[in-house]
Amino acid sequence: MLGSTHGTLTTDFRARVEACGESPRTAVHSTAAPSAEDTVAVDVSGRPLHADVPDLDRFFRPESVAVVGASDAEGKPNTGITRQLIAWAERVGARIHPVHPTRATVFGLPCHASVADLPEQVDLAVLLVGDPLPVIEELAETKVKFAVAFASGFAETGNAGAAAQARLGAAVQRSGLRLLGPNTNLNAFEKFRDDLDGPAIALITQSGHQGRPVYTLQELGIRLSHWAPTGNEADLETADFISYFAEQPEVGAIACYVEGLKDGRSFLLAADRAARNGVPVVAVKVGRTETGARMAASHTGKLTGADTVVDAAMRQFGVIRVDGLDELQDTAALLARARKPKADGVVVYSISGGTGAHFSDLATEAGLTLPTLSDAKQAELHQWIPEYLNVANPVDNGGHPVGDWRGRKIIDAILADPSVGVLICPITGPFPPMSDRLAQDLVDAAEATDKLICVIWGSPVGTEDAYRTTLLGSSRVATFRTFGNCITAVRAYLGHHRFTAGYRSPFEDAPRTPSPSYRKAQALMRPGQQLSEHAAKQLLRAYGIRVPREQLVTSAAAAVRAAGLVGYPVVMKASGPQLAHKTELGLVKIGLTSASQIRDAYRELTDIARYENVPLDGILVCQMVERGVEMVVGVTQDDLFGPTVTVGLGGILVEVLRDAAVRVPPFGEDQARAMLGELRGHALLEGVRGAPPADVDALVEVILRIQRMALELGDELSELDINPLMILPRGQGAVALDALAVCR
Repeated sequence: MLGSTHGTLTTDFRARVEACGESPRTAVHSTAAPSAEDTVAVDVSGRPLHADVPDLDRFFRPESVAVVGASDAEGKPNTGITRQLIAWAERVGARIHPVHPTRATVFGLPCHASVADLPEQVDLAVLLVGDPLPVIEELAETKVKFAVAFASGFAETGNAGAAAQARLGAAVQRSGLRLLGPNTNLNAFEKFRDDLDGPAIALITQSGHQGRPVYTLQELGIRLSHWAPTGNEADLETADFISYFAEQPEVGAIACYVEGLKDGRSFLLAADRAARNGVPVVAVKVGRTETGARMAASHTGKLTGADTVVDAAMRQFGVIRVDGLDELQDTAALLARARKPKADGVVVYSISGGTGAHFSDLATEAGLTLPTLSDAKQAELHQWIPEYLNVANPVDNGGHPVGDWRGRKIIDAILADPSVGVLICPITGPFPPMSDRLAQDLVDAAEATDKLICVIWGSPVGTEDAYRTTLLGSSRVATFRTFGNCITAVRAYLGHHRFTAGYRSPFEDAPRTPSPSYRKAQALMRPGQQLSEHAAKQLLRAYGIRVPREQLVTSAAAAVRAAGLVGYPVVMKASGPQLAHKTELGLVKIGLTSASQIRDAYRELTDIARYENVPLDGILVCQMVERGVEMVVGVTQDDLFGPTVTVGLGGILVEVLRDAAVRVPPFGEDQARAMLGELRGHALLEGVRGAPPADVDALVEVILRIQRMALELGDELSELDINPLMILPRGQGAVALDALAVCR
């Protein structure tokens, strides 16, 4: 409860923000319009706001190529590579120049002793040497645009290799060229089919072999346009290729296999570019079981493991994360080829009622929307389907109608329903001639509609003509082999189009100049120290975040006077720069209602602190706030992404349930609200068992203010933990009852 109305938040957002010394918009965002210099624009912490898109045209389609270390000696590894590069150069129309100090010719081509002897400036140099560093320095003088280093023995081998890679990266930076690798392979120079039409998949892999399932999609008629095997990413990284592929008109989807991100910010800027262009990015990211190295003093640090942040960041910027390579290929193929959905509704249509029910259960559990067809539509379907069969959705045709003219009528009638955007037909096994006729009807219907038709061909054999010829021969039907992959792909397809339809780049509104709050906060920071609760709350006040009425005292008499001013009942807490979790040490006393209790509590708190050898800056006498929902909001520093913001259930629930959501700044109000929707305990904010709904708007405002603090203070703020943040009933605001802050 609140002792008085002093300090309560007004429900007017403008008044609350202006009280913090900021305009209503700049408290969360800057309204600065993008300028012609946006390619180098930075936010308030000096980080870039736009992806630098490398011009990779001359990498993928060079006019001239040098092969350093070329060979035609039988039995040598470089010989096979040289032969493949010559064939690739012929396909892309490039002139090729072998380089080797002891050979006059290689495969009949004139060979040059060094890169300095090349007859022309080349676009791409492929380095078949064990130590690429000396060659990089030579290439710098010849103005080569791109180089590829296959050599291994770098960061993948440990500290010594990492140091060697750092030297290589520094040499590349000095040279002005761009390097793919080291520890890469020949995947960029694969032969791609040129007889396939339609949007293509562009592939990025850190391990070349892991891209093979996507590459072989060409054998199923799905076009592949590029393959970037990034290797150790001493220079060119996954983010560079995402940014480039997102600008290529032939690319319908980008498929990635990622073992580790080189730079989190670059990755998000690239994902942002893809989202703005409506190009889906599907990724397998290794490391879901990584626990992360940080075990910070705050609750927030314990909630935010490394993979938790990666997962949240990908979701925040629309990157579709999948687990398996089979999911990667199926999801990327669907997203590349399918047209924009007309509706979110999914109808399941099957020969068997059991099959339809099984698939519908799985689809509904996965979050797909299966609308009940209208009475009129069901009556229409019953013209061709017996009355005793269910056609509400899933639609069970009983089998026989698919064997004649009725089958196509049923499919067309379902697709004509405006609530239906996707028709999914699971065929659990071949059942000729009905399954043959059904497959053909589905293909014919797909050619006549702009809605998505998916088929699951459940036969383990996969040699049936209905599958190999009819279904795979269609560029309009999406064919899967498993229920799970179909559901994953369709969910990603619908989710991607919902996401991009309302997408606005958060970098557009990222603050670019410090606020008055930042100047106040800087004066409170103590580099390398943990702030006391009292000092941490002053930091919150600087950003307009409400804290309880309280006074810091250093005597029992002062504590009694403070209680009278704050208003009984009160809470008394020890406050000191080394105190992270006071409750465990018995340094918190609640519900004190008299002067004698205040004096006793003061004596006990100081005695415990003395016994535990904990230095104090005083005892806090605080207003007691009891009625509300306890939440935790905090900031941690992620090695990849920098400051991250976490929100979750507070109090003891943060330890028990670990129910939290994470975002990487910058983000807007929509993402702040989405964080709350991800919490398993979200219903507590809506009011349960007679409790009134909580002030969610006030909670969202706190999240956005904390985000502003995280952006402005950057790595000056190592950790921030508000626990509990008490969310009062709707219209009454939110109060930070306790806070922990660690300065870097």
